Amino acid sequence: MNPVDQGIDRLAIARERLLEPTGLDERDLARALAEVFQHKVDYADLYFQYTRSEGWSLEEGIVKSGSFSIEQGVGVRAVSGEKTAFAYSDEINASALLSAARATRSIARAGAGRVKVAGSLQPRAGRDLFSATDPIAGLDATAKVALLERVERLARARDPRVVQVMAGLAAEHDLVLVARSDGVIAADVRPLIRLSVTVIAESQGRREQGSSGGGGRFGLAYFDEAIVERYVREAVDTALVNLESRPAPGGVMPVVLGPGWPGVLLHEAIGHGLEGDFNRKGSSAFAGRLGQRVAAPGVTVIDDGTIRDRRGSLNIDDEGNPTQRNVLIEDGILRGYLQDTLNARLMKVPVTGNGRRESFAHLPMPRMTNTCMLAGDRDPAEIIASIDRGIYAANFGGGQVDITNGKFVFSASEAYWVEKGRIQYPVKGATLIGNGPDALTRVTLIGNDMRLDSGVGVCGKDGQSVPVGVGQPTLRIEGLTVGGTA
Repeated sequence: MNPVDQGIDRLAIARERLLEPTGLDERDLARALAEVFQHKVDYADLYFQYTRSEGWSLEEGIVKSGSFSIEQGVGVRAVSGEKTAFAYSDEINASALLSAARATRSIARAGAGRVKVAGSLQPRAGRDLFSATDPIAGLDATAKVALLERVERLARARDPRVVQVMAGLAAEHDLVLVARSDGVIAADVRPLIRLSVTVIAESQGRREQGSSGGGGRFGLAYFDEAIVERYVREAVDTALVNLESRPAPGGVMPVVLGPGWPGVLLHEAIGHGLEGDFNRKGSSAFAGRLGQRVAAPGVTVIDDGTIRDRRGSLNIDDEGNPTQRNVLIEDGILRGYLQDTLNARLMKVPVTGNGRRESFAHLPMPRMTNTCMLAGDRDPAEIIASIDRGIYAANFGGGQVDITNGKFVFSASEAYWVEKGRIQYPVKGATLIGNGPDALTRVTLIGNDMRLDSGVGVCGKDGQSVPVGVGQPTLRIEGLTVGGTA
């Protein structure tokens, strides 16, 4: 099946679930858009959504909670210059749609403007990056509970020091349909799953924690025996390593970041600063620097919403535009920003397929999808061996960043003290403190082992959360401040 056919199939699924039950069709959507254009607006769109989600959690060997929810509704947006009006309804019918459309006209004067609404809607094909399967229906409740119980058994069997196991399973089936005033209509059907494992190990009165997990845009059959065993092994081994950890030293020193999930530092400290709205408003540390060197030679950063089955991937973004592979920094030179429709129009640049929203009740804005630094040519072992005295941060916990100046604080969940090129012992309490744009210029060695995270990322911005992916190779950064506990 080619991408065009797949795109039409997704549109047919969305029509069947979102429009037909309430008697709506494309003519009703066109009438609602025309209602908005009774006033002088530049652009308008309708965003229909139907989402089923389910979650299970296990602790102390028993299922502690289970949840199931269905949400549906439509959001109507009108844009005039820099002003945006938005209304939404959790009912999908002709009356609610027209009422929301009339409410958005308040941002503009009455009377037709120069911009005209398209007379009809034409399907736009998206990509074919993942199945349209419903993951919730992939396993019955008994099998889902059995999956979590298997996590518990495997974790306790791996080491007798494991005293507590917490496991969570989440699945979502999301249908979206976008109709726009320029005549585009597009749809996506988005599965999403995640399995999380957290263990606590105890030895001689000391307790430490380890976590792992992953997922993506699959059915639940993705969590086969090998995948589950890997998550359990990673979580238990991290907890056992932390049982042996010593207080982390503090000071300014070289830091080596591991591949994969440590790319969350790149996402937070640099990626947000490359989103179009911050740069249009001049509030980003990267504003006005296109074509300039912003990173060390060899540093190439991309945002790619087209990677098959990845958590951050989309066939279309939440404005109906196909996702893309966008080069943001190339060999240290700033090449572009991430754009949604509004900011691209105001900045007079093309859209990049990065318009995203949490739900029909939220406005879209420029957001990341899967953001990563590409590989270099150095062996990871060689990079660690290059440290005389410093930290190797193999994995990260949480962090914070100030978009306006790029300053960040991140805690390492698994880290090691390195001396004379050799890992000496694990450390606890290592906090990395720095400035994102400055840290990019301090990258001196880039590994050949670029890896994406396992599929756990959630990004927050302006109160909205969306699934994302991150990734990077092993890399060495000079002169980071490490806040330690020693």
